[in-house]
Amino acid sequence: MALDKEAKREIIEKFKIHDNDTGSPEVQIAILTERINQLTEHLKIHKKDHHSRRGLLKMVGKRRALLNYLKKKDLERYKNVIEKLELRK
Repeated sequence: MALDKEAKREIIEKFKIHDNDTGSPEVQIAILTERINQLTEHLKIHKKDHHSRRGLLKMVGKRRALLNYLKKKDLERYKNVIEKLELRK
């Protein structure tokens, strides 16, 4: 279920803050969001895959924690990430 290298590279390019950025909260949130979306599609087909469902819930919790951190540190960056990823309707 992992992202392939090309998809991960594109996400990093889109959300990086500086040239060598791979670990900023924005990049981590974007990568987690992509993995969550892939796993959600998988679970629509495989409804009884409870092991993957647990992994999905852990990823959602980690993303929520990163979003809370970003909201606390810099509200403007938080709003930009939410808008780019379309997490809020």
